[in-house]
Amino acid sequence: MGHTWGVREESLEAALPVGEDPQRYARLLARVHDAAVAGEALPARPRAVIGASWGRMRSRGIDPERGRAPRQLPADELAERRRQSPLAEVLPLLRSRLGGVAEQTANIMVITDADGHVLWRDGSAAVRRNADSLGFVEGMSWGEDVVGTNAIGTALVTGLPMQVYSAEHYVRTHHAWTCASAPLHDPRTGRLLGAVDLSGPASTVSPTTLALVQTVAQLAEAQLRTSHLTSLEGLRGSAVPLLSRVSGRAVVTDPHGWVAASTGLGPVDHVALPARCDAGRAWLPALGDCAVEPVPGGWLVRLLDDDPGATLTERTRVRLDLRESQPRVEVDAAAGGWSHPLSPRHAELLFLLTAHPAGCTAARLAAEVFGDERRTVTVRAEMSRLRRTLGGLLSRRPYRFSDSVEVEVLRPDDPAALLPHSTAPSVRG
Repeated sequence: MGHTWGVREESLEAALPVGEDPQRYARLLARVHDAAVAGEALPARPRAVIGASWGRMRSRGIDPERGRAPRQLPADELAERRRQSPLAEVLPLLRSRLGGVAEQTANIMVITDADGHVLWRDGSAAVRRNADSLGFVEGMSWGEDVVGTNAIGTALVTGLPMQVYSAEHYVRTHHAWTCASAPLHDPRTGRLLGAVDLSGPASTVSPTTLALVQTVAQLAEAQLRTSHLTSLEGLRGSAVPLLSRVSGRAVVTDPHGWVAASTGLGPVDHVALPARCDAGRAWLPALGDCAVEPVPGGWLVRLLDDDPGATLTERTRVRLDLRESQPRVEVDAAAGGWSHPLSPRHAELLFLLTAHPAGCTAARLAAEVFGDERRTVTVRAEMSRLRRTLGGLLSRRPYRFSDSVEVEVLRPDDPAALLPHSTAPSVRG
């Protein structure tokens, strides 16, 4: 698109250059936008990042008057995305650093997931009401392919902090707004998690807003990094005794492959695990042929290259012990065993999974535990907590025990003593 536009005047280098009159600049942007949409010669060249985004919008057929009609996430899906998002951990920090600023400056603070769906929204009540009229509400997508060029969607596409002012927005109904957004990444994997944004009336525009949002995004990523290191340190406490029972070279990693402890190897920080890691034999880059076993909070990886003829004949065995008042899961693997106490709810869920080896959807588990298949959010939350500890012992979609484990249920002699506090229809029968 940029190669076909004629330009009569200067290029525009910032959302709002320092010292520039916002109203005069907004009028210039409006003329540039009108000419771009009409395919006419431009009175000035838009910023490169804006011009590139406008080009994407034109190629995708985005309506510059209304954008595309978005689909609002159902309440249960929104709740699930919030629960699954690592950004929930840094929500208090984002609110403490930007929530007050949003109130004082007649803005709203918005946090989205990597798809651009609004997960949380705080700030000025008056601005929230104005945002409602645009569909700028929790559960709606603010991605470029829905609402055109905007700070959130364009930051998610480019991976760069973005400020978008007035008619830099591709859709005209957003020209009365100014937005500053910064993407947020998972420090463990580099994966894009979403974005944090300050948005408000165009009259509240300030060149310093983007720097503030970017700084707070960096603080949030630093908190996630610290949390990751803390969890690794906790894993290290259980990893060292495990490794003391292993002969040969081995490492214990978290679910993402970050190494908590190792034996027989030089310093190694990270192991590239398969995208869908499971217990058994696997060839791993830099390590070669390995045996992978689940341990509390991660994986034990034993190198087999020293013995090319080695075979894995011993499967991981899981015993669900429901005989005592404190249910437990006990795990026996080639490298040793471990156990973990279970809450009554987690014991219920694991017991039901043993009755359905092929697996259960969240809706089916909800029906069997609560008698109400609509309570999927609660089921997914509990299964997520279980998977943090049991890791590779459990699979999802559908929820089930992994194919690589053998499961045994130890029941009390008296059938009435089986999960005595459970009210689950499938348990009480």
